Amino acid sequence: MTDQTTSYTCRHCGQRHDGPPLSYGSDAPVYWSDTLAGEDHSGLTDEQCVIQGQHFFVRARIVVPVTDADTDFDWGVWVSLSQANFDRMNEVWTTPGREREPSYFGWLSTEIPIYQPTTVNLKTRVRSQPVGHRPLVELEPTAHPLAVEQRSGITLARVRQIAEELRHAQP
Repeated sequence: MTDQTTSYTCRHCGQRHDGPPLSYGSDAPVYWSDTLAGEDHSGLTDEQCVIQGQHFFVRARIVVPVTDADTDFDWGVWVSLSQANFDRMNEVWTTPGREREPSYFGWLSTEIPIYQPTTVNLKTRVRSQPVGHRPLVELEPTAHPLAVEQRSGITLARVRQIAEELRHAQP
């Protein structure tokens, strides 16, 4: 049964869809390739990625407030860290109170196709959260549309627009 309060009619296809979803995510950093899976010094888990022992990534969340609802929207993304910051994050990964650690500088390593210019390599700060919760990403406060949405929030209409664009994106 479709919930009429959360379902919507898609402007692209005219169909009624459940949702819209309040989060989307990426399974790997944009730089990952399945061919790396068998290489020494490369690996991808649900939360971390290392490429050839030289590039280090963590999975995190960009939270965007939904201004006309009592909820948030979030993008599951990957952020590159320096080896020193990656090592430190690993060192305190299971330590209660890790959320009091200073933030880490990183580069956004996820392509979110609905934004132009690209989201890859936007400057970020990565903030650890309590054990069991993914880190949060704060984008550098620029004029990039994603950074503006993180600072200013989005409406439910924008959430529906995102769902429509992603549901009907060209491969």
